[in-house]
Amino acid sequence: MKSTVETLSPTRVRLAIEVPFVELEPSLKKAYREIGSQVQVPGFRRGKVPTAVIDQRVGRGTVLNEAVQDAIPENILAAVREHDLKTLGRPEVEITEFNDGDSLNFTAEVDVRPEITLPDATTIEVTVDELQIDDSEIDEQVKNLRERFATLKTVERAAAEGDYVQIDLNATVDGEDVPGGSASNISHEVGSKQLLPGLDEAVVGLAAGESTTFTTQLVGGDFAGRDAEVAVTVRTVKEKELPELNDEFAQMASEFDTIEELRGDLRGRVTQGKQVEQIYAARDKALAQLVEAAEVPAPEGVVREEVESRKQAMVDQLERIGASLEEYLAAEEKTEEQIDAELAEAATEGVKVQLLLDTLADAEDVQVSDDEFGHEIVHRAQRAGMAPQQYYDQLVRSGAAAAVFGDVRRGKALAAVMERITIKDSAGNEVTLDALRAANEAEHNHEH
Repeated sequence: MKSTVETLSPTRVRLAIEVPFVELEPSLKKAYREIGSQVQVPGFRRGKVPTAVIDQRVGRGTVLNEAVQDAIPENILAAVREHDLKTLGRPEVEITEFNDGDSLNFTAEVDVRPEITLPDATTIEVTVDELQIDDSEIDEQVKNLRERFATLKTVERAAAEGDYVQIDLNATVDGEDVPGGSASNISHEVGSKQLLPGLDEAVVGLAAGESTTFTTQLVGGDFAGRDAEVAVTVRTVKEKELPELNDEFAQMASEFDTIEELRGDLRGRVTQGKQVEQIYAARDKALAQLVEAAEVPAPEGVVREEVESRKQAMVDQLERIGASLEEYLAAEEKTEEQIDAELAEAATEGVKVQLLLDTLADAEDVQVSDDEFGHEIVHRAQRAGMAPQQYYDQLVRSGAAAAVFGDVRRGKALAAVMERITIKDSAGNEVTLDALRAANEAEHNHEH
């Protein structure tokens, strides 16, 4: 095999590769073997069909084509090694010349990692918003806690918004019962809009033992899109009682003795959450500055693949909730071109950041230990609701384990950069990474 490399841009090269016919022999033999094991010819055992008969039955052209498809990836790999290229993404291949018995000539265009000159991270300074915590935010946290410890008490009065009712339902269309349209003794929070449209309005004002009917449009089943008449009977009305805000409540709902201590702890948690957000904002700003200072170019092929995969993920997500891209575009009042442009912008930025962090990881010789890799697998498996081993096996099968490894390595490179940059808030105070370290430590302890 002979190969030459031509630089098309800082991020793309074209390989011209020539493979003598004699070097195609192993691939040709393999192609005859594979095709021979699939064709059935009377008089010959499967897998024992002579090549001449295969040429006659399937065509020599088909066999040659299979052999070429087998030989191309191997030869690209050899050329990439020979020229010491750091390739990214999938190559675009074009066969320029090939005849039976002659050498195979083809080109492969592929994105490569650009040479990036890294700026000194200690010269980077970013400004984030000053930390502000309002008492109302703590009140909101206390309110949520009270809701969790609320009790339900039966009342002898008509149902109002916020009450819980036990109800029986029966839906009919033109006097005919709807399949699966009746239910008894369901608990429902009035005003939550959790069940049928129109139910909340119908139930308000009904006391235990009272009934009414209302009309609603059915969304599923045989009568989808039709109006149904729904009879509803209220069995009981219960009101939600929130515990009193006192030291007793603090002792019941937390490990603290007084409401003041509880509020202090909640304030600490809200503060830490906001401090972590501050650090994330600083991280994004620092990365943008570094990418700009290093003048990182974005490889077009990699960006194209990234846009395709992001768009596919978006379509899959919409399908899971029973919506289509068209409906999403209508709701967002955007054209598909606008969405594509937004995805391209985000993908370009994402690819540039990855390249920068890969270069940084190389420069710093960042290593990933088995423990760190395992920790990330456990973390991702938890988020996916899978067993770690099962999740890892799936990663290996889909060939994505290397990508996760790359993510961990980039994460370590980013952590090293964050230690060197200067972060200040808009009031001029220095922001440290302590809150992030504490949050990571807590998460790590939680997992073990």
